[in-house]
Amino acid sequence: MAKSARLSGFPERLPAERVIEKSIIDILDHTFALHGYSALNHRAVEPISQLAKDGEIDKEIFAVSRLHSEGTERNPLGLHFDLTVPLARFIADNANELSFPFKAARIQPVWRGERPQQGRYREFIQADIDVIAEAELPGHFEVEIPLAVADAFSRLAPLGVPGVKIVVNDRRLLEGFARGIGLTNIQAVLRCLDKYDKIGPAEVGKLLATEAEADEEQQRLCLALAAIESDSPDFADEVRALGVEHPLLEEGLDSLTTMLRAAHERAPGVVVAQLKIARGLDYYTGAVYETQLIGHEELGSVASGGRYDSLVTVGKKSYPGVGMSIGVSRLMAFILDANSGIKATRGTPSVVVVAVTDEDKRGEADAVATALRARDIACEVSPSAAKFGKQIRYAERRGIPFVWFTDGESGHEIKDIRSGEQVTADPATWEPVEADRKPRVYRD
Repeated sequence: MAKSARLSGFPERLPAERVIEKSIIDILDHTFALHGYSALNHRAVEPISQLAKDGEIDKEIFAVSRLHSEGTERNPLGLHFDLTVPLARFIADNANELSFPFKAARIQPVWRGERPQQGRYREFIQADIDVIAEAELPGHFEVEIPLAVADAFSRLAPLGVPGVKIVVNDRRLLEGFARGIGLTNIQAVLRCLDKYDKIGPAEVGKLLATEAEADEEQQRLCLALAAIESDSPDFADEVRALGVEHPLLEEGLDSLTTMLRAAHERAPGVVVAQLKIARGLDYYTGAVYETQLIGHEELGSVASGGRYDSLVTVGKKSYPGVGMSIGVSRLMAFILDANSGIKATRGTPSVVVVAVTDEDKRGEADAVATALRARDIACEVSPSAAKFGKQIRYAERRGIPFVWFTDGESGHEIKDIRSGEQVTADPATWEPVEADRKPRVYRD
């Protein structure tokens, strides 16, 4: 096949880059397990009717069709654009088999048909954690989720990921405030406020006038609310000072102050109330989260989510939940582009190349490889018989640190091609040092 043109938005990593990406995934997977989240893996497709029913996202869905299907599909399928909608379907399908509250973790690809940009792709990896409850979701899970994500980011620091600020808000607070000042088109208000950072307060004010029919005083109050930011629960005093009253506003304030108080005790300064945050998808009903890399806020959110009370229903039962999604591919793009010096020791898992100097003796090399693999030492046999120097160069090109010779001066010998040291070795007992056993990530 001739060399093909790259497909924009569909990244393919080189082996050494994949080592870094897999390190991110392994750290996240380990952290989620430490917090008690069960690993799931959702199917890639869902009925388009389910993907498109919540929020204005149908234009982002990649439809799936069979080339040789007979007739029109009765229920066309699409690739999932996030991992929340598939989780809702999974819960509905398996509610009788699960114990609630159910804590789920998924790290897998998702697909969106949006315009590719730096760090934004059409196929990318997300890492999600969610807590799903039966009937009622205790508010403390709205604190647990962002703190688990904060823990995950702290463990990514050796890979060049900086510290994070998780900004939070509450949809009930926003809706109660809007209703308290006489606005009724709540979705329009949320859409306008969510553009605060992109277009600035003056333009948001104009949008509120045209889309939410807000007068000058209502615009002023909305913009004053959007400007409030604090990592202290005392932010509630600033909100109440605006003189707006509504039961839903109080409910949201109480929930958000409880979150800030708990977060301040467990991870001071990480969780910050930022009352302009609304999030775009319609299914959020309570807390909403966005995550910024400190010093790189211009990249936008690298982890986001929120609470949803009505996404999952089975008959008369509802299963409220709360969750966050980390953009693994966005973090990977940041690491590669930030000149952080993060590299992989090698792209291949092999720690040893077993040399073949004569094709008639390939069986001896295969036996060495079999003995090493039996003790979990990754290795490969030279693809062709050649002189020692050529086989050493083969290992160098692959980044493999050791070459094994079956017919050295003292019999079996192994050479560290970095230091040049060559010693007698036994396939049944030889061990590499731990740092060489697997590819690892380091800072140059």
